[in-house]
Amino acid sequence: MFNIILGIAVILLMGIAIWYYINSKKNATVEKKVDIDEQTYTLNKMIEYVKKRLDEITKINLYDIGLSEEELKRRKNKKYELKKALKGCTYGDVNDKKYVKELIYDLLAKEYGVDEINISTAIPFDTPSLLTAQDRFDIILYTYKKEFGYEALSEIIKKYNLDEFKYVQGETKPCYVITEEEINSIYDKEKIELSFSDKLNIVVQRIYQKYKGYSSIDEVRDMNIDGVSGGVSGLPESFISQVAQTDGADYLTQIQEHKVQRACDSIWIMYHGKSIRLGFLSFGSEAELKRVCQNIYKYNNPGQLSDTNGYKINEMKDGSRVVVVRPSMSETWAFFVRKFDVKRATVEQWTGDTAGKEEVIELLKFLVKGARITSITGEQGCGKTTLLMGMIENIYETMNLRITETAFELHLRKVYPTRNILSMRETDTIPGQEILDVQKKTDGSVNIIRRGCNRSRSILDDTISPGCI
Repeated sequence: MFNIILGIAVILLMGIAIWYYINSKKNATVEKKVDIDEQTYTLNKMIEYVKKRLDEITKINLYDIGLSEEELKRRKNKKYELKKALKGCTYGDVNDKKYVKELIYDLLAKEYGVDEINISTAIPFDTPSLLTAQDRFDIILYTYKKEFGYEALSEIIKKYNLDEFKYVQGETKPCYVITEEEINSIYDKEKIELSFSDKLNIVVQRIYQKYKGYSSIDEVRDMNIDGVSGGVSGLPESFISQVAQTDGADYLTQIQEHKVQRACDSIWIMYHGKSIRLGFLSFGSEAELKRVCQNIYKYNNPGQLSDTNGYKINEMKDGSRVVVVRPSMSETWAFFVRKFDVKRATVEQWTGDTAGKEEVIELLKFLVKGARITSITGEQGCGKTTLLMGMIENIYETMNLRITETAFELHLRKVYPTRNILSMRETDTIPGQEILDVQKKTDGSVNIIRRGCNRSRSILDDTISPGCI
């Protein structure tokens, strides 16, 4: 009898425990649902989720899951591919970037529950009056990119004449700038209609650029333009305390309210030799500008950017040249990305529609074919590298080329894979003169030297020399 009573008591206790467990789970589910409704679909929350999930995927121990041999091999390959893509996308590899963005898209759509309604919590697509200039620019650029690919930004600039010299409010002299008002006007004229997939792709890009990309310049950097830079105008953070002492509280208040441009608001592009400020874009904070500067030069492990070594000159995976500087060498963090389209570079492209260009082109061809020592000099962005690439096309294919550069930029073997070409660059331990001495001992017919000159005005020289010197 006692055992029966004891058994009934145990069953009752187990039933109470099960009921309590189920009830607590229901309460937890309700609390989680409330949390989702109020906060989950903001950009910051989605960025946190994506970071956490990708970290889990790359760090999970597959041997503890009990997978079959075939499934284990497949999951290991997928894990390795993701790790490789997460590393490569920070170097400017557009294929790795595409892979990571597709994974983020799937995570948000299939796991996180982003739908047509809650996606507007991240970016207010359904309320145009609430869209920022950056939101509108992202939408415009995405729409043009679907049609024009990496020529999207160039198409926008050409269509709306955004590269014209103009006066803007607050400036006493004309300048090259694309303003917030121009972006708003373009958005209104385009009357863009987005599907849910389009909206999610735009949100994914915004998440990616904050997580692994280059902040506000991420998509701009990929475009076929001459270059992009940041941190080169505006007031550095270190100046704010000085401003408070010299210019008073009113000016300091304007800075804090972002009425005065800061260094982190500085984004410039180089387009057809013109330096154009993107007045509607910003990194948002000094910390974000610093993050971009610390990541953008890392391809091929060029060494640490430190206060002792305050600059780095390197290349990105797509062949772009990148220069990064930092305090205390410079007054603020800054970077310069210079892009070179080696496939399109011709002498005709460099001369454009200039009257009498035929005589100039013929002269350049004779100089090259006559093996004359030729020096190309000029200010930054004037087309030295473009002209040099066009002239190389006229060098006889029987001649072997030896190139000396500060950073690999010409990439001539991409254009002429069957020719005898070898490029070398200066390193921290090997100066340019030693590289030239080594090249004299090779079978080179033509030496091409790209380096800075020690003159009163520092300019970049591109020099083509016969191998006999």
